[in-house]
Amino acid sequence: MDDLDRELISLLRSDARMPVSSLAPRLGVSRATVRARINRLQESGTIQGFTLALGKAPGSQVRAITTLKVEGQAAESVFRRLTGYSEVHALYSTNGRWDIVVEIEATNLETFDVLLRDIRRIDGVSDSETSILLASRKSVKSAEAANIFQSN
Repeated sequence: MDDLDRELISLLRSDARMPVSSLAPRLGVSRATVRARINRLQESGTIQGFTLALGKAPGSQVRAITTLKVEGQAAESVFRRLTGYSEVHALYSTNGRWDIVVEIEATNLETFDVLLRDIRRIDGVSDSETSILLASRKSVKSAEAANIFQSN
């Protein structure tokens, strides 16, 4: 899987019904290339189907926050790589010790473990810290969470 595949997956994650004619110009490639990539991702099992997302069922996912320290000027490259992972729910740039905050939602611990290992191997990631989210005390919508991170 390369950066184009990751960008394609990211676009499909935001709208799985987006037509090839809209995907192609956003990715800067031909419609035939987009079709071929989608077919290849389906054949390899990377894309296992297109589904309707109804929201989170309590207890059905492993949720976590991972903070990343990035070497030098690698932040944009790391952001691009992270957008291709379906388990990455949100990304935030931040200041202080950590450069990137990654909100993760995995279906189980095994998937979470593989994802975390992959994230730690991304070129430019020099350190990480992860906290698995346990009990929710108060629900905050994603847009509100983004405002919280941006205002601090």
